[in-house]
Amino acid sequence: MIRNARRAAALCAGLLIALLLNAARVQIIEAASLDADPANRRSVIARYGEPRGDILVDGRPVTGSRDSGQQLRYERTYTEGPLYAPVTGFSSQTYGTSLVESAEDAVLSGTDPLLAPFPFWNELSRGRPDGGDVVTTLDAATQRAAYEGLGGKRGAAAALEPSTGRILALVSSPSYDPGALSGTGRAVRREWARLNALPTRPMLNRAIRQTYPPGSAFKIVTAAAALDTGVVRDPDAPAGTPDPYVLPGTRTTLPDAVDGCGNASLAYAVQWSCNTVMADLGVRVGLPGIREAARRFGFNDGSLRIPSAVAPSNFDARMSADQLALSSIGQFNTTATPLQMAMVAAAVAGGGELKTPYLVDRVISGGGIRTVAQAHQRSYRQAMSPSTAQQLQRLMVAAVEEGTGANAAIEGATVGGKTGTAQHGLGNSGTPYAWFISWAQRHGSVQPEVAVAVVVEDAEAVRGRVTGGAGAAPIARAVMEAALRE
Repeated sequence: MIRNARRAAALCAGLLIALLLNAARVQIIEAASLDADPANRRSVIARYGEPRGDILVDGRPVTGSRDSGQQLRYERTYTEGPLYAPVTGFSSQTYGTSLVESAEDAVLSGTDPLLAPFPFWNELSRGRPDGGDVVTTLDAATQRAAYEGLGGKRGAAAALEPSTGRILALVSSPSYDPGALSGTGRAVRREWARLNALPTRPMLNRAIRQTYPPGSAFKIVTAAAALDTGVVRDPDAPAGTPDPYVLPGTRTTLPDAVDGCGNASLAYAVQWSCNTVMADLGVRVGLPGIREAARRFGFNDGSLRIPSAVAPSNFDARMSADQLALSSIGQFNTTATPLQMAMVAAAVAGGGELKTPYLVDRVISGGGIRTVAQAHQRSYRQAMSPSTAQQLQRLMVAAVEEGTGANAAIEGATVGGKTGTAQHGLGNSGTPYAWFISWAQRHGSVQPEVAVAVVVEDAEAVRGRVTGGAGAAPIARAVMEAALRE
């Protein structure tokens, strides 16, 4: 009898140990895979069981949370959603997150360990703190000026503070209301399908995810390469470009949109946007030199985050001499995001040093009790020598005061700019993109306060009237004026 009792006790002890081991296996070894299992709704319910942290502009939230009374309790709301959608992105119970809502999801949802008051507090308490808030670098007035300037036309605008890299405005047009995607149900699915079916592609972030041929705006990169390499020593001296200029290895003559470009100086070529001079200078610098200059400005960098990923701008590694000539004036395969071209203007304004652009200034715990993380300005690259930047500043100012960029002039400020009219489509048959890149400095200020890039892809415009000076420069001027006021 005693022997049977011992056997029964041993069996029960074995079963207990097996139960404990299995529980440990489930809770420790398989916990991650079970949490990730789509059939497990616990994590989803918990995720939406508390209000989400907010995204702030000028100290005010542009997001919020609404108690839906459903199982997935709190839905995301947006204040002036279309205005800030290219920054916030969306947070949807059906379709996930995008842009800052995605890049800072751990903070906003309260799962970031940095939000816990003590190390390992979340693991010990099996809970999580309130969602943290994300403070952006945006300036509300500058953002609105860019949004209203584009006026629903297809295009984008980006504005930077050259001395720090802070992004002051980031607009993509046309935009959409991310709040319409927040919840679940048929209405959300219908809106998702509608937005994705629109030919205007409102959910495409044209400011950081769309690349365009930059056209003549790229000539600033070519000019920087020509000055840095010594191909041009005196920007006011004739460049020696033949007239007419025939693309190397071809019988094709490259046209100019203005008179006086034959054997013109670099200064005149920037001021009046001479294709021939800039194409010839690109060929004389050579592919390695132009490509290296483009790299220093940020082209071909697939690692840039602001914190959302930025599509890499492109400058080819291999091309013939005639293709290099076209690439040097922003055509052929050369493409750039509006943010990239704002970086080009910022490098000139910043004396040759390009700061890393960033959109999140700091992260604070729920209620703003403490700062969890703080952004710090960082040098991205030395895009050109200080002397080259100083010369390009002078040339870009002349382009505004006496050249193609006159529509960007601002009373009481020094403005430098460069127009661009980019061809595209089969045989350049598409309506050109209108570009303008610029920077502005208030009289009496020690350094430029803002650098801007604007692109307009207005398919309804008359092709022959599409120019950067007419289509994009007035928008850039409004953006710069708003930034200077602030």
